[in-house]
Amino acid sequence: MTETFQRVADNKLFQNFVTAIIVLAGIVVGIETYHDFASQHHGILNFANQAILWIFVVEIVVKMGAEGSKPWRYFLDPWNVFDFAIVAVCFMPFDAQYVAVLRLARLLRVLKLVTAVPKLQILVSTLLKSIPSMFYVSVLLMLMFYLYACAAVFLYGGNDPVHFENLQIAMLSLFRVVTLEDWTDVMYIQMYGCAGYGYGGMMELCTDSIARPITGALFFVSFVMLGTMVVMNLFIGVIMSSMEEAQSDRNDENAAPSKSLQGELEGLQKQLEEMQEHLGRVSKLAADEAKKTAKG
Repeated sequence: MTETFQRVADNKLFQNFVTAIIVLAGIVVGIETYHDFASQHHGILNFANQAILWIFVVEIVVKMGAEGSKPWRYFLDPWNVFDFAIVAVCFMPFDAQYVAVLRLARLLRVLKLVTAVPKLQILVSTLLKSIPSMFYVSVLLMLMFYLYACAAVFLYGGNDPVHFENLQIAMLSLFRVVTLEDWTDVMYIQMYGCAGYGYGGMMELCTDSIARPITGALFFVSFVMLGTMVVMNLFIGVIMSSMEEAQSDRNDENAAPSKSLQGELEGLQKQLEEMQEHLGRVSKLAADEAKKTAKG
């Protein structure tokens, strides 16, 4: 029975079938966002959801059965734990008032596609590996945000209360700037003053218009240079480095079975050579005994 489960679990057709069911689960979730259509075809969609869920249960049973007398080894793979958790959540008893939670649980089934596609596993592993390094880059970015936000409140709080009235609003405005979302408009308000740019239709807020053409340009250009072109590229560099590590780890995992098999083959070859030498000695002894018998 264990061999049967192993053959099914390793079969490409079974794996492709499960992948297709995951895609179908995503399509069903998307259809349910069209409330009128979903209410008209509630029976069909409910049957599809139940069928998809039980197919995932069968997948878990097959993979656990492939472990033979040690089904608990199924949970040694983090991706299997991830799959099991998603299916378990879908079986939790939700009342009618928690139907939205059930829909979100069904939405999680689409994430099983990550476990079905090795390339997606590498990307997820890359993000997980890059979290520690990204934390320190984030600390650097937040420090820069804090310093620039404090300076912006002191310099431009009176001229531009919409964007720099206080520290938290200033940090949010700088986030807009670092993403390059109309950041030049924010800069021009400081360069030409709120009375000269950007406050049309809300002039009652422009109570202390001050134009700073030089310092305004230097402030925002320097922030964009540091925040967008330096720190943001550090994030990309960290992710690329982690991707190389994840790919290297995957290659090592794939190479490990082949190395183990090669070691077994070398051991068998050595045993075969020893047996051949032993047979040679036995044959020589037998030949000597035959000669002695012939002479006698």
